[in-house]
Amino acid sequence: MAGTLWDMTAELIDGAAMAASIKADVAARVAACRARGVTPGLAAVLVGDDPASISYVSMKAGDCAAAGIFSETFRLPADTTQSALLRLIADLNADARFHGILPQLPLPPQINERDIIDALDPAKDVDGLHPVNLGRLLRGETEGALPCTPHGVVEMLGRSGNDPGGKHVVVVGRSTLVGRPLAVLLSNKARGANATVTICHTGTPDIGRHTREADIVVMAAGRPNMLTAEMVRPGVVVIDVGTNRIDDASRKRGWRLVGDADFERVREVASWITPVPGGVGPMTRAMLLVNTVRAAERTA
Repeated sequence: MAGTLWDMTAELIDGAAMAASIKADVAARVAACRARGVTPGLAAVLVGDDPASISYVSMKAGDCAAAGIFSETFRLPADTTQSALLRLIADLNADARFHGILPQLPLPPQINERDIIDALDPAKDVDGLHPVNLGRLLRGETEGALPCTPHGVVEMLGRSGNDPGGKHVVVVGRSTLVGRPLAVLLSNKARGANATVTICHTGTPDIGRHTREADIVVMAAGRPNMLTAEMVRPGVVVIDVGTNRIDDASRKRGWRLVGDADFERVREVASWITPVPGGVGPMTRAMLLVNTVRAAERTA
């Protein structure tokens, strides 16, 4: 149990446990689709041999298998041209076996990521990043594919009892992948939203001035230990999207993962906080499954 606002250790928001619950629900929905003759399918596209990307795609394939979703990974060499990748995307758009297509980001420098995302059939865009899907999000439409990490963050807040309605949320980071769509989701006039949202970024002169006023802080800047205990007020809820690799000679592999928040010190001030790893990451993968089964349900 968290202590008083002046002497507390934050409760952990267990993303892995929440993700397990969501995956169980997805598995039931997949079974219902199969009963109607539709097997949800996901195509993952991996270009190159980046170890982190390979690991992510492998975990996503495992998630699909556990939920009963058919998945296939299309592995292409690092020197793949943009035109070759666009041809594959066109083929996958036309392939009825797949209800979702996931180009694993980042892509090699010779490929324009925006062009690849724009080439996806919006109905198969399970990352929720196609302009059509982002436009629908801006209109307050949440029935289709939502960007996975922002959707996961909203779910984490609701499932931990931290309803953002009426709260001041500060999002640190303005990427199209996380910061911007999350700000839209949280500010929607909808259940589980209705927050007042401030976005901070590299152009913000004093980020701490804003985070100290927040009821909820979401860190999505990609800078290890950026959020310090002095930058938050007692009782704050901290959602840490950051996943940063730092050197650690005490570990056999020579490194460890940390978030954008100084976890041990911020935890002494916050009321709730997500760990890294084990927080937002599992929820992001779970929401990918949700988007895939939603896409299949629209065809079942």
